[in-house]
Amino acid sequence: MLKRGFPLPRGVTILKSGINFAIFARHATRVVLVVDIRRQEKTEHYEFELDPDENRTGDMWHILLDADLDDFSYGFRMDGPSHDAKGQKLGYDSRVVLMDPYSKTVMPRKWGTPAQYGRTPCSTIVSTEFDWQHDKPLKIPFSETIIYELHVRGFTRSPSSGVKAPGTYLGLTEKIPYLKELGITAVELLPVTEFDENDTVFHCPETGRRLKNFWGYSPVSFFALQPGYASDPGQTVNEFKQMVRTFHQAGIEVFLDIVYNHSGEGGYDGTTSSFRGIDNSIYYLLGKDGSYLNFSGCGNTLNCNHPVVRELIRDSLRYWVTEMHIDGFRFDLASILGRDQQGNVLPNPPMIEVIAEDPLLGDTKLIAEAWDAAGLYQVGSFSSDTRWAEWNGRYRDDVRSFLSGKRATVSHLATRIAGSSDLYQTSGRSPLCSINFLTSHDGFTLYDLVSYNDKHNLPNGEQNRDGETRNISWNSGDEGTTSDTGIIRLRHRRIKTFAAILLLSQGVPMLLGGDEFGRTQQGNNNAWCQDNDTGWVDWTLLEKNRDLHRFFKKCIALRKNNPIFRRDDFFTDEPSSPTASAESTISWQYLEPNRPDWSDDCHGLAFLLRQHLDAGEVCSFLVMLNGNRDIPLFFTVPAPRPGKIWRKIIDTAADSPADIVAITSAPALMTEMVKVLPFGCVVLQDRQPASGRTI
Repeated sequence: MLKRGFPLPRGVTILKSGINFAIFARHATRVVLVVDIRRQEKTEHYEFELDPDENRTGDMWHILLDADLDDFSYGFRMDGPSHDAKGQKLGYDSRVVLMDPYSKTVMPRKWGTPAQYGRTPCSTIVSTEFDWQHDKPLKIPFSETIIYELHVRGFTRSPSSGVKAPGTYLGLTEKIPYLKELGITAVELLPVTEFDENDTVFHCPETGRRLKNFWGYSPVSFFALQPGYASDPGQTVNEFKQMVRTFHQAGIEVFLDIVYNHSGEGGYDGTTSSFRGIDNSIYYLLGKDGSYLNFSGCGNTLNCNHPVVRELIRDSLRYWVTEMHIDGFRFDLASILGRDQQGNVLPNPPMIEVIAEDPLLGDTKLIAEAWDAAGLYQVGSFSSDTRWAEWNGRYRDDVRSFLSGKRATVSHLATRIAGSSDLYQTSGRSPLCSINFLTSHDGFTLYDLVSYNDKHNLPNGEQNRDGETRNISWNSGDEGTTSDTGIIRLRHRRIKTFAAILLLSQGVPMLLGGDEFGRTQQGNNNAWCQDNDTGWVDWTLLEKNRDLHRFFKKCIALRKNNPIFRRDDFFTDEPSSPTASAESTISWQYLEPNRPDWSDDCHGLAFLLRQHLDAGEVCSFLVMLNGNRDIPLFFTVPAPRPGKIWRKIIDTAADSPADIVAITSAPALMTEMVKVLPFGCVVLQDRQPASGRTI
């Protein structure tokens, strides 16, 4: 029944001669394979101790079971010394049943059911057979990409979603027609790998109910899916593949928010599920006293530039691309990927290079959250490799500052709108390396950004100590819910102006799911534990705020139809230049043409874009922005090109549908001066699009 087995590949492999198990454990002195076999109503339990002389090759332990196991789960017990040869602390405990880091699936369980990590064998194996129906990567260029960040459970869990399988992978596919109509090209899913949603210690202060780890940024596996997101937990892998296939059939890519900076094992007081019990000093960064170095803010930090961990990360990325057909990744706290085994920042991190140069990931989009929880901030300097794009936190902050009425914002805003050349041009990268965003899961929603000055996180059970305190927000005159119609109109105007700036900026835009129809979290800017109406998308707001939704949809269409808003190189004129010629691709002004004002007291900006089309035709756009809280601005419009007339296509202060219209029905501008209300945006266009093309 037992054979020596093979050291590679890692994990479980089905062979004609049986099932091979292989696991890395350098410092272990004793390894036991634990197997539970379910036969009808009975579970048979087996433990097979591996012989170090027979079942070990180097640091790999392996064994082959000459059996055809149908329904089984497995794990490992390990024992070893308390410290390694360098004196670093190990975490062996032979009582704990450890998960295989390479297991592709875990025991099925419904959302909220207690996880059994460490208690019973949790790793499983399922068939990889699936009819992909000739599915292949969509390879949508970054220049045409519009990202939509969402939470698999939260997007459809509310009864208002109206889906048949709420809170699941399949439930998400029911919203594809909506997403397709909106115009996004990629969904970016918050973490979907296995995590324990019950691992929190916080309670709701009002109800006393224990809160959930809703977001899932505490992975216990980099391969296995969270079965709680499946309508049938026993079919988790197939449901996920079906979801990806259906998105691809609709022309929408699927990105994963992946967490390689820490694990859900936490500190030494956390649950040992895998890495700590296998080889603590290899998988984690440890201080001289054996404590965990915590650059993630979550109790531990993975030792990403150790060769063993690098290989684990690379193999998991390959798995998601080749087996699950994923199109891109957003790397959470990606700066940790650039720290060495002492936590120092490396000048040329091997891990980052390995990912960028891997041949199987050549068509995969790579997006870094270019900072970590210890203060390392690398936006613009994460990597000089053009493969890497970055969440542009400076874009978020500079646009927020301008539309909150702060001083000294205009020159920064211009730089962000033009593609952030200060961050990416010197290293030979392009505007497409900038992922532009205003909001994300982490922080205020867009509606809350214009409705709250301060965070309101008491429901998180941490006495409002958690979450970001520097939100660069303004409540528009009243904190939270209001019946003041003037404030409500101002909030809607600001949301539309935010949207116009985002979708008309150079770079790759990312929207937070629900922002397009005014989703709110009631001022909670850290809803990681809110598996309830706060964290769920309220779809009744879609009907209530149809004007916002329509505006977003039309702005997305305007961007798609005009390449001038999605260039793959920088403009020749720098935003800081005092003047620009009439024939420049972009020129800046304040109230008078070709006369920008970069002073700290200026709160207005306009820019003229000229788009050269086929047959020598030119299309121009003039975008005017007012960052004052109370003062309207009057912009003098440059003379239109000969034979052309300026037409107003966007005015965020106007009521829907006049706030954004097609050029074919846009009113002609009959004056040389345009009034832009506080926090408003007006866009003019001077060319009628080709037949059949609308915004």
